[in-house]
Amino acid sequence: MAKYNDSKCRLCRREGSKLMLKGDRCFSEKCSFDQRPYAPGQHGRARKKASDYAQQLREKQKVRRIYGVLEAQFRNYFIKADKAKGITGHNLLTTLERRLDNVIYRLGFAQSRQQARQLVRHGLFTLNGRKVNIPSLLVRVGDAVEVPEKKRKVPVLAKAAEVIGRRGSPSWLETDAAAFRGHVRALPQREDIQTPINEDLIVELYSK
Repeated sequence: MAKYNDSKCRLCRREGSKLMLKGDRCFSEKCSFDQRPYAPGQHGRARKKASDYAQQLREKQKVRRIYGVLEAQFRNYFIKADKAKGITGHNLLTTLERRLDNVIYRLGFAQSRQQARQLVRHGLFTLNGRKVNIPSLLVRVGDAVEVPEKKRKVPVLAKAAEVIGRRGSPSWLETDAAAFRGHVRALPQREDIQTPINEDLIVELYSK
């Protein structure tokens, strides 16, 4: 994902669902997926019967693109999820949800995960009072994410209260928009992830 320079709307069309890669644009009339809900390219409208492998691959690519991780990163997440106790697919998704860039997006401080990633890399957030610039950090229960006072005038962050009011945040997170602060109340559970994902297909793909 770090080297993808083409239109992000093409990714949504290719995967056949909204991946929420462009923030507010995904909710507007300008959303390319709403206007052209079929795969890009000359033969995008053609009906094709996908094989089991194709379905598994597409599901894996969809999740990768939603969370913005590279193939090697995604495979490492899967290996760790497979070794952990519990259901592998659930472990994988909850680990991805715990990424710092995703948490900032879920808290409402960014309109997309890519924007959240950029904000983290620019050092606009602190984690438990310490400046961080690694988007892939995994948060823990009790962690506090905050925007230092001198950084709060950044235009993107100034709109945070508006975004939070419109989108809200999941039950495992708590947001204080006025204080530019978020708190991890609990670890995410599978039912907290509302995005339509069939993680069983990903497990089947990597189990071959």
